[in-house]
Amino acid sequence: MSEDADKNREIEAGRKLFAGPSDFFWGGASLGGLPPIERIEIAFAGRSNVGKSSLVNALTGRKTLARTSHTPGRTQELNFFNINNAFNLVDMPGYGYAAAGKEKVATWTKLIHDYLRGRASLVRVLVLIDSRHGFKPIDLEVLDGLDKAAVSYQIVLTKIDELKKGELEKCVESVQQALSKRPAAYPEVMMTSSRKGLGIAELRASIAKLVSERSTTQ
Repeated sequence: MSEDADKNREIEAGRKLFAGPSDFFWGGASLGGLPPIERIEIAFAGRSNVGKSSLVNALTGRKTLARTSHTPGRTQELNFFNINNAFNLVDMPGYGYAAAGKEKVATWTKLIHDYLRGRASLVRVLVLIDSRHGFKPIDLEVLDGLDKAAVSYQIVLTKIDELKKGELEKCVESVQQALSKRPAAYPEVMMTSSRKGLGIAELRASIAKLVSERSTTQ
């Protein structure tokens, strides 16, 4: 089968996966308050205002599945979405939003770390990075934690429509260089724009491939 045919087949598998039902079914504010493990889980993490909820909505084709807000820090718990009974998409609290108050941020941070270390069904974390800014120190702290916990993660660049081609290439090169020394990082960097729909089909395909691979090994 040709490379183009393989890609088309993967794109179609991604479309079918996300064309099915996508439903919110659980919100948990502590490790003990999370749902029973029934399916593999893929978590979305990122700084507040990185475009996490918008990307979840773009992937599922549902404008209001994940709550979006112009006020950073609105997601205050782990939100679980059942995607076509194939996997759980877990929307994590945005990290690094100091204006929410140190105590609340500390609680969110503990929840994130507890989940990443203690959830056997978690197969990968998609770490969203604003392509306009690249890695911030707090992003690197999160990656350090994922490396230490040996949790597989992949970088997804957001808002790529706001960069010129040369700027985007420079950003991708910088990210790939930083990831080359990180043991838990998946090497392929995904590029997306929820507003323009760029890279959404490719990200769906990547997730569908992961779900297919991991589901057969469960």
